Amino acid sequence: MTKSSKPAGNLWLAEELWKLDAIGFGDFTLGRTAVHSPIYVNLRRLISNPRALARCAKIIKEELEALMSMRNPHVQPFTLVAGVPFGGLHVATAFSLGVNTPMIYIHPPATDKADVIEGIYVRGQSCLIIDDLITGGGSILQTAATLSEAGLVVRDAVTLIDRQEGGRQALKNAGINLVAILTLEQIANYLMSAGHIPEDQYRRTVEYIAARG
Repeated sequence: MTKSSKPAGNLWLAEELWKLDAIGFGDFTLGRTAVHSPIYVNLRRLISNPRALARCAKIIKEELEALMSMRNPHVQPFTLVAGVPFGGLHVATAFSLGVNTPMIYIHPPATDKADVIEGIYVRGQSCLIIDDLITGGGSILQTAATLSEAGLVVRDAVTLIDRQEGGRQALKNAGINLVAILTLEQIANYLMSAGHIPEDQYRRTVEYIAARG
């Protein structure tokens, strides 16, 4: 890919995040799972570009439709969308509006609310979980557990970026299929090929991913 060419496929998201200054390099500790990470991605900055956020919702819709239309569907039908606070809420809201599917969300822990789940639902409904990014999978698993306790069925989860730090396997172990629009490795490869980052930053990132995967 030349520096002047447009990103192929879903790599437009990597370019957009770069333009939004949503990708940083250094030494980051991002919770219990990602320690001394050389790269940080702040997907919440997408709210500063409504057009990009809407495009994310459209891409998720297209990815899910393709997976559901396969002879052996890789995604199950759903009648609810659940956004994971806080990063996944804006993505889930955009998706919900785009596909006209009702949305719910779980109040964060320690929130003084009588109803843990915000929104209208019926026991037995199938719910798709949406988050902006997955690392170890803890946030999605916690959301899925709360939804299951309320009688909702969770089979699939969607995230814009998979940091490739065990989250996919953790969800699989819990019986949840993960759909990711991009992986951290794909983003690093794009940034390097586009000339956005030097080789040493790229190598540190891919070595980190390889060690954590």
